[in-house]
Amino acid sequence: MEAAVRATGGTAGDASRRSRFAWTVTGSGHFLTEAMELAFRLPEVDFFLSAAAEEVLPLYGYPIDALKERFRVFRDKSASSVPVGMLYDDVYHTVVVAPATSNTVAKCAFGISDTLPTNMFAQAGKLAIPGIVFACDSEPVVITKSPREWVELRPRNIDLDNVARLRAVDHCVVVESVATLEQALNARLAEMAELKQPPRSLRSLPPEGAEASLGAAQREP
Repeated sequence: MEAAVRATGGTAGDASRRSRFAWTVTGSGHFLTEAMELAFRLPEVDFFLSAAAEEVLPLYGYPIDALKERFRVFRDKSASSVPVGMLYDDVYHTVVVAPATSNTVAKCAFGISDTLPTNMFAQAGKLAIPGIVFACDSEPVVITKSPREWVELRPRNIDLDNVARLRAVDHCVVVESVATLEQALNARLAEMAELKQPPRSLRSLPPEGAEASLGAAQREP
């Protein structure tokens, strides 16, 4: 009889041994600035970018090189999404996908993992690590910002159905606005505080954490 195999790496469900947010960015510009500002205010966060995110972020005032000066940034440069392996190293307690394109939402809802953000989301779920997804196309009419102006979009029924389907995925919280994204992040911070650290929230972080943002730096003369 073969000896039982015991896992030697990763602690699925043991959030007390994890300390950081893994914030994944897709190719969406929908409230991208607001989402990034929330990310900048988190106590410990690393960024995971899709290939599309690398193209879109500079268009909204977030050059990749500037982002790398302040944060650890992981890019989608391998077919197997090598950075996903960090989820086994007891580093990340939460995976955030914000903002998430309708394409990313569809893939997450149907279990497709072929980009860095979708691989992070899928593997996190298998480790019982909570995922927070800010779905862009969640209402019949969506007003969103392009690099040059605000535009009106009308998501298709299939897009709305995929958001509903994503809500049923294990270990996933779907949010539909910047306000509910902030609420979900604060809730997660509170849960982590109960496990191992003093209570903290986005609104109670030191002022310098809120002020030091790439978006603000880009607006300075």
